[in-house]
Amino acid sequence: MNAKHVLSYASDQEARFVSIRFTDLVGAWNHLTFPIEQLTEDSFEEGFGFDGSSLRGWAAINESDMLLIPDPTRCWVDPFVEDTTICLIANVVDPITKEGYGLDPRSVASRAENYLRFTGIADTAFFGPEAEFFVFDEVTYHSEQYSSGYSVNSEEGHWNTARVGDEHNPNLGFHIRPKEGYVPVAPLDTLVDLRNAMTSILAEVGIHVECHHHEVATAGQCEIDFKYADLLNTADNLMLFKNVVKNTAVAHGKSATFMPKPIYGDNGSGMHVHSSLWKDGTPLFAGEEYAGLSENAKFYIGGLLKHARSLIAFAAPTTNSFKRLVPGFEAPVNLAYSARNRSAAVRIPMFSQSPKAKRVEFRPPDPTCNPYLTFAAVLMAGLDGIQNRIDPGEPLDKDIYDLPPEELKNVPSLPGSLEEALVELEKDHDYLLKGDVFTTDLIERWIDYKRKNEVDKLRLMPHPLEFTMYYDV
Repeated sequence: MNAKHVLSYASDQEARFVSIRFTDLVGAWNHLTFPIEQLTEDSFEEGFGFDGSSLRGWAAINESDMLLIPDPTRCWVDPFVEDTTICLIANVVDPITKEGYGLDPRSVASRAENYLRFTGIADTAFFGPEAEFFVFDEVTYHSEQYSSGYSVNSEEGHWNTARVGDEHNPNLGFHIRPKEGYVPVAPLDTLVDLRNAMTSILAEVGIHVECHHHEVATAGQCEIDFKYADLLNTADNLMLFKNVVKNTAVAHGKSATFMPKPIYGDNGSGMHVHSSLWKDGTPLFAGEEYAGLSENAKFYIGGLLKHARSLIAFAAPTTNSFKRLVPGFEAPVNLAYSARNRSAAVRIPMFSQSPKAKRVEFRPPDPTCNPYLTFAAVLMAGLDGIQNRIDPGEPLDKDIYDLPPEELKNVPSLPGSLEEALVELEKDHDYLLKGDVFTTDLIERWIDYKRKNEVDKLRLMPHPLEFTMYYDV
């Protein structure tokens, strides 16, 4: 699709508005809406101006003027607004240099794909994320100087077994026990119709869903898997996917969240990231090594494991992320690789023997991440492994959670907090700077923003649990 096709599509749809979407540094989708008459062929070169200083972590006020340059290769009708509105995804461009803004995440992803081709190792990196989420019936929270707390509720939640029903909302006794929510049928799974609705809307906007199901946790944890694509398109798809999930939930009177750990004592929401490299239409990860891998695939894993402690600052980028990434619980924090083993940070799926299906699954990320930065960082770590022939060592084909202490002490692990991850990123980021994919400014801005606005805020705020533990000392 090109500019002419977009304008023709807008005319065919009788669109009245155009929504220009872009992703800020932290990973939130933003947009500006214009009357459709303002979208012309020139718009795809001249762009639309906006104030970059009003967004988190971006430009200073003295350099606030930025341009949004729409990408004409992707266009859809917004299913959630009344007046027909077509949507385009844009890159953020410096109005002076006309180059991609150094802090624009989508530009980082584009540079990562360009660098991949430059290396000659491959021409395409395919990515497939599995973004889990919770659907709640009600959510309240507050954090004040004098008071803080939160409450979430789902009719599926096991705590509702004792709820006293009424004629309008009887308690029928079907509730999901903790950690027993994986793929039950109705009436335990109450969200089939909602996930079907999400799937239908995803198809309307161009995202091909392969499967959906209830996930492990009680209280409405779900997963909807969509087809893999190249790095940039998958990151675009994930942003659109999250938007559709949240808006469809709201339309059905519910609330969807991609927060990694919204409830205590049950599984959190992760986002396992599958990736593979291809060249000239040929998959490069299939071979005669362990689990049917090629030598380059093993080196790619070596790069992931070597740099996991720093790239996790992008891939699991919130303080809440590390309430999921806890040793001994469901999320993989141990930096090992294995076939079929979900307790390892890197898994080689074995569902199919086809060379085309051979891929690497990096399991620690979660869906709060900025997908453009995360997928780019994963690719750069893997490429560094190939370029430097980093041996990942022997696979660990054991349940790592049950390893005795003398064995476990030899298995490195992820940082235990966001602050530790940021320290690791400070120490280990040269692999991200190759080909000017990431910039030093972006990495420094990311670390500074996360420390000041998330790590320090949580550190300074008394936690409700502390009253339970310490008030009577």
